[in-house]
Amino acid sequence: MIATHPFKPIYNNESKILILGSFPSVKSREINFYYGHPQNRFWKILENIFNEKIQNNIENKKEFLLKHHIALWDTIKSCKITASSDQSIKEATPNNIDKIILNSNIQAIFCNGNTSYKIFLKFYKDKINIPIICLPSSSPANAKYSLENLTNIWKIEIKKYINI
Repeated sequence: MIATHPFKPIYNNESKILILGSFPSVKSREINFYYGHPQNRFWKILENIFNEKIQNNIENKKEFLLKHHIALWDTIKSCKITASSDQSIKEATPNNIDKIILNSNIQAIFCNGNTSYKIFLKFYKDKINIPIICLPSSSPANAKYSLENLTNIWKIEIKKYINI
């Protein structure tokens, strides 16, 4: 069965970086927001980078992202997927990333993990002329990176485009 991305991108005209995941996990689809699994380290990474606590509700998370000029979405609009496994993704169709690029100040795209990066390149490699950086995934399945390592790697890249 084909699963369709259930929520909208977060961005405004002041967004400077775009972070792209692959496709929402089962838990994220249940709560109808990005990185909803409590073991995913995405929100903790951002808290560490900006040295700021993020309240655990959707509105505060949106405000945090926009305050720090971060746009957020996923590369995949629809796909066949088993549970939350990126490795199981088949028949992916891309989200329309162009609308974010055209309506913001995006200076770099950061893919949260290899799946997001590979799918983004498949559909957009020659269409977008801004840096595309693959960051290690914040997923708990990416156990070879500690939270501290992820934070350091992400921060080095993000601070090239955003004042931290």
